[in-house]
Amino acid sequence: PYYVDINQNLFLEAYLHSSDPNLVLFVDTCVAFPTPNNVTTVTYDIIRNGCVRDSTYATYYSPYRHMVRFKVSAFQFIRYNPLVYLQCELVVCRAYDYSSRCYQGCITRSKREASS
Repeated sequence: PYYVDINQNLFLEAYLHSSDPNLVLFVDTCVAFPTPNNVTTVTYDIIRNGCVRDSTYATYYSPYRHMVRFKVSAFQFIRYNPLVYLQCELVVCRAYDYSSRCYQGCITRSKREASS
């Protein structure tokens, strides 16, 4: 666990340990939730499908393709529950494979029309 005060920046880094130097990491989804075991009750999207949803989210330079660095401002769901749990989904791709998920960036899904 990391202990930070409300509105303090939380800096995160993910690193892929691999002997293959031609791999790239991409943060696809990062979700915050108030309980450690159930991510389906109340959630808060920081990133969803590569699209940033939290205005405090920022990426930082990484000297390696297989490392991602970012920050988000700490918050709490309600004043009675000061704990926040994060779950992030990262994608590993081949470097320079521009058809891979890592190079597609933010994916917005269009809503379907409801038929009469």
